[in-house]
Amino acid sequence: MERQTYRRVLLVVSFVLFQSLLLFHLFFSPVLVIFAASQGIVNGSLVIFTLLFLSSLFLGRGFCGWVCPGSGLNELCAAATNKKAPGGRLQKAKYVISGVWLSAIALLAIRAGGFHSVDLFYGTGSSTITQELIMFFGVIALIVPAAFIVGTRANCNYICWLAPIMIAGTAIRNRVGWPALHLKAKAELCEQCGTCSAACPMNLDVMDRVLRGNLYHKECIMCGSCIDACPQGAISYSA
Repeated sequence: MERQTYRRVLLVVSFVLFQSLLLFHLFFSPVLVIFAASQGIVNGSLVIFTLLFLSSLFLGRGFCGWVCPGSGLNELCAAATNKKAPGGRLQKAKYVISGVWLSAIALLAIRAGGFHSVDLFYGTGSSTITQELIMFFGVIALIVPAAFIVGTRANCNYICWLAPIMIAGTAIRNRVGWPALHLKAKAELCEQCGTCSAACPMNLDVMDRVLRGNLYHKECIMCGSCIDACPQGAISYSA
């Protein structure tokens, strides 16, 4: 089984497991973490978000390309539509969303006197089946229509509250310069066929970056699709 097949299977399994077991709402809820912070409680979501930031210091946005449950749903959408979300100014919207969200968490935690207790399962025992179903279909409603109307991974491009956290971690890594996972280009091998750009799920102009010898882009999710699509082996993972 090829690497990209493994990756897609892993993402779909992640989506199915997290959604069916309601773990997505438990450990990725942007709402529960706010309520928990208002009471000075470190909940499961806050722990996961912190770990994602720390992982980005060494793996960039690898979580987005290989593990994220939402990405799994995007892969299912991609199997039905080839339309890709364009980039542009609208990508800045997710920074506003993430900034407001993080500010709310910080301010509420300060108002509560700081974090003084840990409850990884905070707020989950009192939820009803109706509330869980609303959250379940809410995630689907957030991703699927946008994928078919705007393009796949529209949510990743424009509204994901987690992407800026990992983008910030990657920026710190680049500034400090310690060894970490990244994409490496060999411009001399490129035949400018454009296959790498066509394969990129984030609709990036990969070929242009290969020719410039620098593949870093803040929207890159480290999926390796460009690596496996390139017939000349001009792109590779490197540390």
